[in-house]
Amino acid sequence: MRWVRNVLPPVLVGVAAIVLWELTVSLGRIAPFILPAPSAIWDELVAQRQNVWEAALASGENALIGLAAGAALGILAAMAASRFRPLTEVSIPFAAVLNALPIIALAPILNNMFESTSSIPRRLVTAIIVFFPIFVNTLRGLREVNPIHQELMHTYAASGWTFARKVRLPGALPYVFTGLRQASSLAVIAAVVAEYFGGLQTGLGSRITSAAAFTAYPRAWAFVVGACLLGLVFYLTTLVLERVAMPWRTRLIA
Repeated sequence: MRWVRNVLPPVLVGVAAIVLWELTVSLGRIAPFILPAPSAIWDELVAQRQNVWEAALASGENALIGLAAGAALGILAAMAASRFRPLTEVSIPFAAVLNALPIIALAPILNNMFESTSSIPRRLVTAIIVFFPIFVNTLRGLREVNPIHQELMHTYAASGWTFARKVRLPGALPYVFTGLRQASSLAVIAAVVAEYFGGLQTGLGSRITSAAAFTAYPRAWAFVVGACLLGLVFYLTTLVLERVAMPWRTRLIA
């Protein structure tokens, strides 16, 4: 019943917020172009379910590829930085610069560098955005090594790679998945926002801008709901992978 206690409160709060939203729009006679009612958004979501599904698949593919590339680069960079002290002093400011890059400035530049029919710019934007949280969290985990384990591996005359594989990486897994949880939602946001600036018109971002341009605001909100659901799928998938990779943490928490 523990999961019920964890899930039920946010579900009740969400339902109450939607009911309050519906009443505010209907009783306050708020224009749809300012704020559509949840019922109107739901009707559009049902009517456009096939388009929302196809757009979510297109955006999800870009987000997934970008997340995988950014995660791989972040973990490898963290392993290299944890091994060589001078590299740490250089890589952390560089990663902070990447984190400070705004999507609205980065996406148009990358779109101009590639063909308009290419999905590479959106995947690059996603990889750059997710790199920082994964790199920082992984680096922190790789640094926090139990001194007893370190002395034991030195006693066995273990090589640097053996030490990293047997001690550093397993010990850093909680930090790696903390970064992945943060990056999973960021990947969807980056992929959707990058679609606002041209390129293929198949993703959620382009459908949102197109619907808003034709003042079909309930439809635009329906695609926004699709983006929210896509981000939730990415986040829950990361949680499942964390449970599979570290079952002992689940037993300890329980």
